[in-house]
Amino acid sequence: MIATKFLIGNHLTLRVPKCFFVMIMVLLSATGFAQQKTITGTVTSATDGMTLPGVNVIIKGTSNGTATDFDGNYSLDTSVGDVLVFSFVGFVSKEVTVGDSSVLNVSMEENVAALDEIVVVGYGAKKKENLTGSVSVVDVEDAKKTITYDVAKMIQGQAPGVTVQSSGEPGGFVNIKIRGITSFRNNGPLWVIDGVIVDAPYDFATGDIESIQILKDASSAAIYGARGANGVVIITTKKGKEGKLSISYKTTLGFQNVAKNRWYDLANREQYQELVRAAETNANSQGADLPISPGVYPDNDLFIDDVDTDWQDEAFRTGVLENHSLAFNGGAESLSYNVNLDYFKNTSYFETPQAYERYSTNVNLGGEKGRFKYGAKLAYSQSDKENFNEYLAGTSSIINLLGAVPTMPVYDENRLGGYGGTDGIAQRVISLNVIGYNNLITNESKRNRFVGNIWGEFEILKGLKYKLNVSGDRTDWNNRFFNPPSDLGWYYVTENAEARLETNVGHDTRTIVNNLLTYEFTLGEKHIFNVLGGMIQERSDDYNLTTRGTGFEPGEIAQFQYADNRDAIERYTTETYKSYIGRVDYTFDDKYLLEVNFRQDKSSKFAPRNNTGNYFSVSGAWKAHNDINLPEWWNTLKIRGGYGQLGNNTIGLYEFALTTNPFANYLFNNGGVNELAPGTTVTKIVDPDIKWEDTESTNVAAEFGMFNNRLQFTAEYFKKKSTDLLANVPIPYSSGSFPIELTTNAGTVQNTGVEFTLGWSDTKEDFSYNISANLGTLKNEVLKIGNDDTPIPGYASRTEVGRSAGEIYAYETEGIFQTQEEIDNHASQPGITMPGDVKFRDVNGDGEINADDRTFQGVAIPKFNFGLNLSARYKNFDASVFFTGAGGHKIFNRTYQSLMLGDLGNSHTDMLNYWSPENTNTNVPRPIVGDPNGNNRESDRFIEDGDFVRLQSLELGFNIPLDTKVFTKARVFASGQNLFLITKYNGYDPDFISDGLFNRGVEFGSFPNPRTLALGVQVDF
Repeated sequence: MIATKFLIGNHLTLRVPKCFFVMIMVLLSATGFAQQKTITGTVTSATDGMTLPGVNVIIKGTSNGTATDFDGNYSLDTSVGDVLVFSFVGFVSKEVTVGDSSVLNVSMEENVAALDEIVVVGYGAKKKENLTGSVSVVDVEDAKKTITYDVAKMIQGQAPGVTVQSSGEPGGFVNIKIRGITSFRNNGPLWVIDGVIVDAPYDFATGDIESIQILKDASSAAIYGARGANGVVIITTKKGKEGKLSISYKTTLGFQNVAKNRWYDLANREQYQELVRAAETNANSQGADLPISPGVYPDNDLFIDDVDTDWQDEAFRTGVLENHSLAFNGGAESLSYNVNLDYFKNTSYFETPQAYERYSTNVNLGGEKGRFKYGAKLAYSQSDKENFNEYLAGTSSIINLLGAVPTMPVYDENRLGGYGGTDGIAQRVISLNVIGYNNLITNESKRNRFVGNIWGEFEILKGLKYKLNVSGDRTDWNNRFFNPPSDLGWYYVTENAEARLETNVGHDTRTIVNNLLTYEFTLGEKHIFNVLGGMIQERSDDYNLTTRGTGFEPGEIAQFQYADNRDAIERYTTETYKSYIGRVDYTFDDKYLLEVNFRQDKSSKFAPRNNTGNYFSVSGAWKAHNDINLPEWWNTLKIRGGYGQLGNNTIGLYEFALTTNPFANYLFNNGGVNELAPGTTVTKIVDPDIKWEDTESTNVAAEFGMFNNRLQFTAEYFKKKSTDLLANVPIPYSSGSFPIELTTNAGTVQNTGVEFTLGWSDTKEDFSYNISANLGTLKNEVLKIGNDDTPIPGYASRTEVGRSAGEIYAYETEGIFQTQEEIDNHASQPGITMPGDVKFRDVNGDGEINADDRTFQGVAIPKFNFGLNLSARYKNFDASVFFTGAGGHKIFNRTYQSLMLGDLGNSHTDMLNYWSPENTNTNVPRPIVGDPNGNNRESDRFIEDGDFVRLQSLELGFNIPLDTKVFTKARVFASGQNLFLITKYNGYDPDFISDGLFNRGVEFGSFPNPRTLALGVQVDF
């Protein structure tokens, strides 16, 4: 018998049979003692799959527990049925019951409220709960689901009070406004990336962004003084984290096109020819005696029946979008690093070489040694954009495409260049082959941009810190335009002498030196102060060289030295700023908060007597939940408000200085003898006293947190009034100035609105979901224009005191004239009016239709904008959907107007329902060459509702479970953008790019936002 020896005391040994020992173990197992086992596992973030070190793992109801190591791994002795509680700062606590498995991996959801706890503000950071100003924190993970080259596009719909306009042009401009219009010039916000002020963010990779904050009122933006009136967008890119090297690679491939259900219904060859025949017949029946277009008459030898081009079908193709990024992160306390390499390319959905390509690199370094902290940012990008071309300024490739006649072929090997065109005899029409024009012309913009920032911070005494920050931003550009000799048909022939090469090369460099001193201290137990003071020096240098050469032979090298005629212009300018800033934050007993900001700016843009602007703000907040007893389900309540003044320096250099012509000679007759006397004259009259534009802002808000902060709600009211706006005021011709206007501080605009944000998030074991919504309203009112409130005209728009900027302004229609008697009994209309022409309303009743009969037809600025994010996650699967929209505004569809002219160009199929003696029940006027009645003038015929709801993005993802030493995470996803659009608007897209001000509501050939389908993979090592 095999036995096991046990020693009892010092002398007695007891022999126990081994079978008896086995029996004891079986009994212990039956009582549950043997069910104790060791559980191992890894804890990761549900958002990005990264492992989480330092997570507390506790057996519920006990003090037994452990914490995850640096790699997120843990090991804990438990029993079946135990409940493990996982908790970690910034994440929602999670409870999991121990089962039969010995491996228990856990994915934790981020606590949105906690993640947003630290918010980057001007020249510093603070807890979100301690904010007293209006700061919107953008959910970056949601924003990144919009695949784009420009961070401004990512923001669309993500924050209330922020409106974004864009187009489908690769690398095209994105227009963003925060809380309305504050200037008659530039309304774009100030951009700050990692503490560096930049003019535009489109050179930087969006995938490397870690946080986005939008400062919307004066109490939050006053620290930026003369640049803060339009709001401030603060972007922080990813920083290095202590630990071993981690590598992340992400690739996205997408395909873009214009959804066919949004295409315009254009006339085909036969329909087009019918309309031209009717237009020419109607014109000649009124005695116009116009030559006909032989190509549209079947009985003519020049009749065209072998070409029927569908220009939309020929032009629109599938564009390709691709983005690749590779990131490295790691380091130690003394030096951590994050390196991001990014490649982005977007080819157009247009059958042309237009595209946008960008390489970018971003390096962030940081560390600390004792009382000294330091860091650096090095970012470089190289981009190449092939631009679309306008034959004449103010025209559009889209307009020219839609108006191109179907009897013109795309290609014609018999013409110089190989592209088709119209014939001046057979067709008579001037019609541009947009595909050929854009393929023949070279129009590229190359940019190289470097942004560098080096900083060091030293703690002089406890709480007293000095920080030196030196940054530089340099952009080198090379723009090149070449129009070779070509033949694109009648009117669009480029002779050898007209062929031209234009280049524009240059660079601008901005350097900023910040000297900042901060002091944080406590008096007693309840009084906390944080004081900031500093001096900022800034200098911008701009160099520009423009060359122009004309005269090239077909096939000749497109270089300046080969041009027959050459000229060049060189320009160099310098601009300087000097600023002083100060801020005091005071907190009493974590209940009452007060913040005061001040900034003084001095700029070389203005005359010495007007070159200084002083700006300030004061704001406060009351944390009611720390002062009064709220119901158990009501967690937080904060009331905040603020007032402040901001500036806007949107003025060119030296606009206060007179411009003279030193060669203004004059011929005097002296006693019958003509004598030429040299002289100098002022060519442009200026206001030497122009100064900063000023904006004052008032803001009040209430913030709520309920049901364990799962519900977050904010309601906010703002009023923003901008004075001394720079406006171009008309002056008499007798002044001798050119142009006949004076730039002076003579405008006032006010914006008011309310904003709401709502969020709800919850987790149920393996399932979690999040709902977030925002809504912002806006009322814009112009209070003053110039010295006499003279309205500012626009195309189908008017900016007038008492109304909003760029409001739609046009004629009203009353139907179609049916008889000559009806015409005789109506107010007289200019030109020749016949039955079948549009009847315009005599608004003022003076018996004559003229410009005084135009009326305001609706605001062009949306009365409200909204965004709605829905996301959910179940185990390794995740899904999200994002809607955005706007409403309460009108659009003047100038594109549709151009297709309803009823002349020699192509038309919308709606034109086929034109009035004739046989078709009188219609609202479409007769086609006629020259439009003598002005049927196509700006009227309510072309005004439409601009309301829309768009499915901005939809994404489905799957985290692939991995358990290897090489890969820590792999995720695959499929996404779509602009998948559907709900709108009554008759054009491509109600969300179009425009000048954003006086013609905000006029759509004229904007490139439609495409539908995008994409696949992506992210792998972490």
